[in-house]
Amino acid sequence: MPNIFQRTLLREMTHTALLVFAVLLMITVTTMLIRFLGLAASGSLANEAVLVFMLFSVVNYLPVLLSLTLFIAVLMSLTRSYRDSEMVVWFSAGVSLTAWIRPVALFAAPVVGLVAILSLLVAPWALDKSDEYRRLINSRDDVSTIAPGVFKESSHAERVYFVESFAGEKNTVGNIFVRAVQHQKLGIVTAQHGYQMTAANGDRFLVLLNGRRYEGPPGSPEYKVVSFERYAVRIDPYEARLGAPSTKSMSTLALLREHTPANMSELLWRVGLPLSAMILAVLAIPLSFVNPRAGRSLNLILAVLIYMIYNNSLSIAQAWVAQDKLSPYVGIWLIHAIMLAALAYFFHRRLSLAPTLAARLGSLWYRGQAAKASR
Repeated sequence: MPNIFQRTLLREMTHTALLVFAVLLMITVTTMLIRFLGLAASGSLANEAVLVFMLFSVVNYLPVLLSLTLFIAVLMSLTRSYRDSEMVVWFSAGVSLTAWIRPVALFAAPVVGLVAILSLLVAPWALDKSDEYRRLINSRDDVSTIAPGVFKESSHAERVYFVESFAGEKNTVGNIFVRAVQHQKLGIVTAQHGYQMTAANGDRFLVLLNGRRYEGPPGSPEYKVVSFERYAVRIDPYEARLGAPSTKSMSTLALLREHTPANMSELLWRVGLPLSAMILAVLAIPLSFVNPRAGRSLNLILAVLIYMIYNNSLSIAQAWVAQDKLSPYVGIWLIHAIMLAALAYFFHRRLSLAPTLAARLGSLWYRGQAAKASR
């Protein structure tokens, strides 16, 4: 294939990949943003942590997005060549379908390398930092996690806080409600204003101004009301429990040191992402065929089904390895070997039909040109 046509194909696939990646990234970011904003609105997540967790989640999804982008870009570019009858010229000139493997592999190689780096190094690092930041958020005191207009339960489930608004300085709040149960008595405190204060010994307090305290046994009509000008509630410190790191957040070297089923299943997934990206990119060459007499979307439907089957098969193999139902040394290459066999089958099928296909496409192309000339 001449270099000029190879450069043209690479340029077209690059432009298509950039467009597809932008669309997929926008969908992912929007989905993550809606999810974390919902958690923040319910009080399960601090407002300032929304952007951080969203960025870590997007980084974790980047290998899958790039793999899907590569597959779609090659598929759409070659499908357009069939629709615009450019393949007629190549087949009539004696260019085999296998000649497309080299430019597609050249285009896919840097993307596959980036997928490997993200999958093996960056994504585990992002998940580890996300877990670390989550522990940091969970270890903060109760008052610092309160959001205006949201009921917030304390870390020890002893109190419920509600603040209507933040006013004036950053640590000043208005219209406060605190519900607590102590010594089998229910206490409810309301105040117009409040602020945080740190004592000389380091203890922190929520100081309430101009309010009332209601105290009595739960369900009993006997309770007492105390009005106050200043009332201090101690803020109990809380340390999040340090759990064992998940296999998804472990580094690749750590997975290789301990050959447990869970570690090997995660390693299977990380190694499988770049391998599947390259196989899918080459598989898009025979799948891009468009029959002029059939529906133009049939090849796209088949390609989507193959991608879903491939991806789900990797997930199933990963689960079997984690459950010790499949040897990791078999699971790490089994699905890819099946897809390579499918790749060889699709190429053989297209190559065996290439002469007949070239004749049909050439006849349709010349008829179209003749019809245009007669007009």
